Amino acid sequence: MSVYDIFSDVAIASLFILVAQWLRSKVKFFQEFFVPASLIAGILGLIAGPQVLGRITGGSVALNFSSASGSYSGLLIIIVFTVVGLNGFEMKKGEGKEVLKRVGSYGCLRTFNMFIQFTVGIALTELVIATVMPNLSHGFGILLASGFTGGHGTAAAVGKTFTDLGWAEGADLGVTFATIGVILGVFGGVAFIKIATKKNWTVYIKDFKFLDNDLRTGMIAPERQKSIGREPISSVSLDSLAWHLALVCMVGGFGYLLNAKVLAPYVIKGIPDFTVSYLVALFFFLATRKMPFYEKYVDKRINSRISGTATDYLVFFAVAKLNLTVIVEYAVPLLVCSLGGLIIVVLGVIPLGAKLNEKSWFERSMFCYGYGTGVFAIGFVLLRILDPENRSHTVEDTAMFPFLSFAEVVLWSAIPVALLKGAGSSWAVAGICFAISIAALIIAKVLGWWFKGPLAGREGYFDN
Repeated sequence: MSVYDIFSDVAIASLFILVAQWLRSKVKFFQEFFVPASLIAGILGLIAGPQVLGRITGGSVALNFSSASGSYSGLLIIIVFTVVGLNGFEMKKGEGKEVLKRVGSYGCLRTFNMFIQFTVGIALTELVIATVMPNLSHGFGILLASGFTGGHGTAAAVGKTFTDLGWAEGADLGVTFATIGVILGVFGGVAFIKIATKKNWTVYIKDFKFLDNDLRTGMIAPERQKSIGREPISSVSLDSLAWHLALVCMVGGFGYLLNAKVLAPYVIKGIPDFTVSYLVALFFFLATRKMPFYEKYVDKRINSRISGTATDYLVFFAVAKLNLTVIVEYAVPLLVCSLGGLIIVVLGVIPLGAKLNEKSWFERSMFCYGYGTGVFAIGFVLLRILDPENRSHTVEDTAMFPFLSFAEVVLWSAIPVALLKGAGSSWAVAGICFAISIAALIIAKVLGWWFKGPLAGREGYFDN
């Protein structure tokens, strides 16, 4: 195998991604439900591969990637998590009691939504699925959360951890959960919004049919196109994109090498590469954020575009390389846990979303629904439909809880190892996560962040 084999894989993936975006811009079905182009591309790649087209044609016609293609997800997730660390976080000073109430109640909702997915996934695995499949790995319990709350990137990272620990099927199952989650997030979210506009739950839009064409087709009109970032480096010396890409690769690569050459051989084995890269990147951010170097010459938007690009290709390869045999074998547990996950995210909107948000409750709840079924991108899509100007303060309030992002990285790293130790460890993890979920609700109740009122006709925020 040579570097040109990798280039060929990327070329094929790029072709499918471009075709998928063209389909998104033309096919009404994809537009109505805002299906991500990377997901469409991955499904097309899966159909064109040996598991579908290859079987239909007896192997005479099928898309085949190189032997390295199975490793792309593990590499790309390092880039994604490195950017999360490099971009860091901004803790804004409070603006009084009202802001604390708004942010605090929303934080309790997010905390409950995240930790209850761990609880339910593990409980369903141990109580229901294990009775039908007694030899099922206990690690199955985390895959619901890794796919729904984490998305394809996290599912791929957790899958790699399981593969390293000896359970290779966990990678395909995690990506399958992520795909199911995105489908539920996109199709379910849009259906939810259509119902909400009819019931007067929404504040900033009153009719779904008036959404702009940019959102539907994914193609932004020339007069509304914006720059993806600033150019802090003169192209005479170095291209600005190369500057940011070099920064991401340097930090992410250092994290990988630190884990591979130092931590794994001499300290402790089993720490995922993406975790170490994230921590190295976060340390780099904390050490440099007040320096002129970071403030003047690092553009977080360009970093985010690098991460977004890596995520799109990650989704393609993760879906296109799904092992359908494993999915069929685990069809029953997949359906059971996915149903449990759907119930959880719906409860996060009604009644909990309405109880833990005083104003703009539906807009803020649907953002949680979006990232609770896939990735933040789905949450942003749903939020932009409902609140294109971010009057609900959802984006900045989300950024004010960086500890949840850090907690996720720790959980994705530690829980897979714990679950594989047996049922006792699984129930211990489930108990801790359940306690945190309930504690979030109790804190909201005690501090007066539990709101009453009708679902329809609630107020919104109009101060920005």
